[in-house]
Amino acid sequence: MTLQSNRRQDVVRVLWRWTRDTPDAVPRVRTALRCALDQLGYDGEALDDAVLAVSELAANALEHAPGPYEVRLRFTAGRLTCEVADTDPQIPTVPVLKAVAPYGPAPEHRGGGLDALLTVLSERGRGLQVVHHLTCGAWGFAAERGGRTKVAWMAIPET
Repeated sequence: MTLQSNRRQDVVRVLWRWTRDTPDAVPRVRTALRCALDQLGYDGEALDDAVLAVSELAANALEHAPGPYEVRLRFTAGRLTCEVADTDPQIPTVPVLKAVAPYGPAPEHRGGGLDALLTVLSERGRGLQVVHHLTCGAWGFAAERGGRTKVAWMAIPET
């Protein structure tokens, strides 16, 4: 499938649909988005950041919302947006997120060796912080289909 953006109107391209029972769903979301963005000329850090951020949004959908799910690209006159849709109408409360990297080391927490590192890496609940950082705050949630579904979206910077 070849993707072309139509910058004059709102065009949505569904990249992939899946259910809760789909094996390896999040890696498959990453692959679908990477292929699509590659076709659109994205590469390097912009491509990697977009794929990681969407991976976090897809993982959140799988964990917190019923399926089916889909990942899609929306081309508008002003930007390219990636969306992860699910069938949960509840828009989550977004915590206040700092405009700095979520994993900046604090001097009092340095050291501790491998056990301390594994403890930090095993903590959950940082996905939206990662998305916020990678998108410079250009992300959010929206209701769709008369409030019956929700979409987690993120803007993808121009190449």
